[in-house]
Amino acid sequence: MLDLLIKNGLVFDGLGSKCDRMDIGIENGKIVSISPSLSVDAREIVDASGLWVTPGFIDIHTHYDLELEIAPGLSESVRHGVTTVVIGNCSLSVAIGSNQMLADIFQRVETLSHSLIAKWLEKSNSWQTPHEYLEHLRQLPLGANVAPLFGHSALRAHVMGLERSLTSQPSPSELRTMQTIATAALDAGFLGISIDMFPWHMMSGKWQGYTIPSQHAKFREYAMLANLCRDRDLVFQVTPNIQRLTSFLEILWMGLGIGRKKPLRVTVLSALDVVHNRNLWKIFSPLLFIWNHILGGNVRFQTLTEPFTIYSNGSVTPLFEEFSTGVMLNSCKSRQERQELWKSENFCHQFKQQWLNRKNRSFHRQLELIEIASCPEKNWQGLTFAEVANQQQREPIDLFIEALKTYDTDLRWVATGANDRIKPRLAMMAHPEILPGFTDAGAHVRNLAYYDGALSLLKQAISTKFMTPEKAIHRVTGEPAQWLRLDTGVIKVGAKADLVLLSPLSLHQPISPPIEISDPILDGEPRMVKRGSDDIIQAVYINGVRVINRGQVCQSLGKEHLGTVLIPS
Repeated sequence: MLDLLIKNGLVFDGLGSKCDRMDIGIENGKIVSISPSLSVDAREIVDASGLWVTPGFIDIHTHYDLELEIAPGLSESVRHGVTTVVIGNCSLSVAIGSNQMLADIFQRVETLSHSLIAKWLEKSNSWQTPHEYLEHLRQLPLGANVAPLFGHSALRAHVMGLERSLTSQPSPSELRTMQTIATAALDAGFLGISIDMFPWHMMSGKWQGYTIPSQHAKFREYAMLANLCRDRDLVFQVTPNIQRLTSFLEILWMGLGIGRKKPLRVTVLSALDVVHNRNLWKIFSPLLFIWNHILGGNVRFQTLTEPFTIYSNGSVTPLFEEFSTGVMLNSCKSRQERQELWKSENFCHQFKQQWLNRKNRSFHRQLELIEIASCPEKNWQGLTFAEVANQQQREPIDLFIEALKTYDTDLRWVATGANDRIKPRLAMMAHPEILPGFTDAGAHVRNLAYYDGALSLLKQAISTKFMTPEKAIHRVTGEPAQWLRLDTGVIKVGAKADLVLLSPLSLHQPISPPIEISDPILDGEPRMVKRGSDDIIQAVYINGVRVINRGQVCQSLGKEHLGTVLIPS
């Protein structure tokens, strides 16, 4: 007798094949039969007439490393059909190192909740090695499957000590120790290694305002880690420094395939249509052609499937990390400390000059495009800072500074920095060497919410017809699974029964807006989430167990051992 029989669904296999109406039989968490008509007994029979049956979606870029320890169900992603997540991105992982050190590395980079950090610090760190960390993950009641990258920042700080990892280069013996530990991690089953060069990523704690350890490495250290991944055909995830051209040249050199036995499997953040440079997105396609087809590389950029919109709380925002006065504001521990900074005319002048400086910017800083989401001045809400300034016959930057100074985090503002134009966004999502992903799920919980990235791609495929549904589903299931070398993302006999039942009629909805909730995981602190998938996702199964039912999280999620730790196949 089967445990579960799903009948009459339109099945998408995750390989891009033409969909077909099939019955799926499931036993002991595995798909055991697929047929146009199965007449067998089952403990549960689900009629999927009118529904699509797809593999669970894969989120290729998350920062759930800490949240997994508190709430391993990962319900905010799973409710949108995600059944596999890649963690350990941007050099950040908790696979090795002391708790406080790791918390100081993570907290500010990902603007994680103080409540989440405090909860995590209360838990004992029971692992001493990357292998023990993987064993620890296997003991958790995982919801989604987890594929961990080994983070360079954690490795560097562990070997060198946090202070030296931020201020010095490793000795030859320290470099050999890094190599030994990283080799053991990869051999234990990590997906690959992640490094970070992005200058926005800052420390918290004693070393606040310093960039995280991975950014202080030199090329030979990066190259050593890259070679370990190349030798094993594993993933090397890179977050480049968009303000330093040599970082791209270093990544290009590491990713060359010519003259090497095998190319490095590189994934790079990120391919975006940025507001401050409307032509930048056009270089990704020719760059990838040269890199992969002329220079013999194996490179995949990552892109976001919707507009890159960030919410900010007064002066507390990741958007301020790219200039020094903004870094100072983000380093303040209280409203009073920020107001002390604003009292200085010199500080205000420096902030204004840096905000208006057009060099080396990643965020557009155009106040005519930045909207006031909420503010004690209720009549400002829904207007841009430029519109309010025009009403008051003031310079927008002066109004902006005055508002930050006066209202602090009572002022909430929102800006879209990239991917707001449909044509470039569709072109990048359709490019065969750009993977749709980069959700940052689990990070920046008050700033953004892209948990439904896979569904956003599918919605746009349906509304614009720029891609067939079979292809769109393949792009967020079987395709990333194959490139990452993960045994998931397809519907076939013998596969783990990680499935999504969705209503195709509801896919005609636009991309869902984020909303703010009080999250019990964060002791009631606010969190940006998505809820527009409730009508689309009829059910999510992990290991053959229903974990989402018509938008409702089932009790089994985060309580039963359903997800697994995926290692490269």
